[in-house]
Amino acid sequence: MYRTWMRYFTPSPLHHRLGLVCLGVGLQHGALPAVGPRVLGHHVAVVVGAGRGWFRDAAGHRRDVTAPALLWLTPGVEHAYAPDPETGWDESFVDFTGPATATYTELGYIEPDRPVVPLADTAGARAAVGRIARAARRGNPLLEVETSAAVHELLVALRRARADVGGDGHPVLQALARDAFRPLSVAEHAARHGMTPAELRSTVRRAAGCSPKDYLLGVRLGRAKELLAATELPVAAVARRVGYDDPAYFSRLFARRVGTAPVRFRERQGGTVPGGWSDRVPDPDRPPLLRGAAPVGTGPAGAVRETGGARAADVAGADEDTEHAPGTRA
Repeated sequence: MYRTWMRYFTPSPLHHRLGLVCLGVGLQHGALPAVGPRVLGHHVAVVVGAGRGWFRDAAGHRRDVTAPALLWLTPGVEHAYAPDPETGWDESFVDFTGPATATYTELGYIEPDRPVVPLADTAGARAAVGRIARAARRGNPLLEVETSAAVHELLVALRRARADVGGDGHPVLQALARDAFRPLSVAEHAARHGMTPAELRSTVRRAAGCSPKDYLLGVRLGRAKELLAATELPVAAVARRVGYDDPAYFSRLFARRVGTAPVRFRERQGGTVPGGWSDRVPDPDRPPLLRGAAPVGTGPAGAVRETGGARAADVAGADEDTEHAPGTRA
């Protein structure tokens, strides 16, 4: 026995210009029947939250699948998969397409060459799938845009949940960000990690979707923007703070990458604010407030209001049009 719920959508050509569009969503569990062999014309992310089974690729290689895991189904590639007939599995899937899939693939968020990806957990992915399921109610005028936004969120959640990436991100990226303002070449950064420059390039490309040079530049320019917007430091001092001894070179580089000169960027921010740049990220649930103001989401007595949050599977069951019953998978 198995239970299944699914919905399919047909976004308009205008919605396709959002970059990603959702074509369908499903929540299933139990001893589901085998899928394939088949070939699809779009991408599908299949998130296995519990249980085990198998996946077979186009070359006929069969791989074991043990939850938590992600199955990448890519367009034009034959595949087949199924849960263990004895134990079954818990599965959620999202069908999607759009021109942004090429960029997400280049950045390493979609991995056609790795159809079975071990995950550390599925909480973030299930939350994104839940948003799609909630948006799938009949007559929702925001359906296509809501589900498009949730597909972007899903890809980020799946990237973060990969078992080979720690909760705080890739350790090499953490170290590069920490050392970004030091006068080190890419070769010197690589040596600090016991890598060759080629190994460092491969690691950073796989983890961040760009070269080490571009990753370091992004960290430096991000800090420079914060200093320009939040302090009154001269441009030359900002340049030194982010690792450039030559302020003229820094200004040219900033203008080329940002599209405007550092001085002009500062002017557009509308003036500086006290405090400057900080490593400390504010708690979104406790934002900075004017003295005496009550936090958003609190009642008169200051008690935080609770808002119920249903799991994705519960959302589907709450839809009056949904039937949670044995079925056949599309």
